[in-house]
Amino acid sequence: MMFAAIRSSFCGYVQLALAGLSPLVLGAGAAWAQADAGGYPNRPSKLVVGFAPGGATDILARTIAQKLAERLGQPVVVDNRPGGGGMLSGDIVARSAPDGYTLLMGMSGPTVFAPAVYSKVPYDSIKSFAPIGIVASYPLLVVVNADMPIKSVAELVAYSKANPAKSNYASASPLFQLSTELFKTRTGAQIEHIPFKGSLEGTTAIMKGEVLTALIDPAPVVPHIAAGKLRLLAHTGPAANPEFPGTPNLKNEGVDVVVEVFGGLLAPAGTPASVIERLERELAVIRKMPDVIERLKGLGMPIRDSSAKDFAEVIAREIPMWTATAKAANIKLD
Repeated sequence: MMFAAIRSSFCGYVQLALAGLSPLVLGAGAAWAQADAGGYPNRPSKLVVGFAPGGATDILARTIAQKLAERLGQPVVVDNRPGGGGMLSGDIVARSAPDGYTLLMGMSGPTVFAPAVYSKVPYDSIKSFAPIGIVASYPLLVVVNADMPIKSVAELVAYSKANPAKSNYASASPLFQLSTELFKTRTGAQIEHIPFKGSLEGTTAIMKGEVLTALIDPAPVVPHIAAGKLRLLAHTGPAANPEFPGTPNLKNEGVDVVVEVFGGLLAPAGTPASVIERLERELAVIRKMPDVIERLKGLGMPIRDSSAKDFAEVIAREIPMWTATAKAANIKLD
């Protein structure tokens, strides 16, 4: 029942996101056409996404871009720039003019995981950006092809040890890679990394039997779990998740790995405070919209309330936390 409802919500939106939605999302609220003091906004804005269309980040970005356009009365262009595990998009935005017209869909991977595992990141996640607010947070899902004789995390680990030449995992960013490498460290699983530009590609590879497993974002895999093509073994949240009833978290399976992914808006450092405050206010309104809440909930991405200050604190807290985790597990991805 739960997966049928998620599939219905998901499929309608993904058809819109992939087939019918132009990258130019037009503002519809004439009442919002008049800008704040200082003239912002008086032209289209760009929301840069570090991953390919179809994954959770892209869907989240298109949802927010559409609503921002309506609220601001100006078009918001979704600009997909996959590459470097999401770091390319961060580099683009960090180098952009700090005027509020170039924003970043700031995800955990390139924001707090990349600095933990790479010696050279083309931006400073704290100094290069001005946080606006988190929109949603969600756990990763541990999945395998439903045709595989694997029905639990313990069986996944055992299979990988017995079949190391056939065992690998999909990853589209440092977030997924570090999380899975930590899973390997904690379990002894023998799975090799296979990089992809987006989670949608990784999902397809698992369904084709080209990849064994993934710790992956919910959006691209939920409909295939509901359709019986993928098997959900566990999630990485800290406790039971109402979006996935009956599914254990890794802690329940005896694996000391907890990961919650955030997705929020960032602007280049130096963006005027009045612009950040305007966007923060609009984001607060968007989070409360019933259609946004239901759309993201149906993707396993529940809304998370957050101010700009809250978001800045999360980034500042999680970078050293994941850096310590990577160091303790001897994980370096250079």
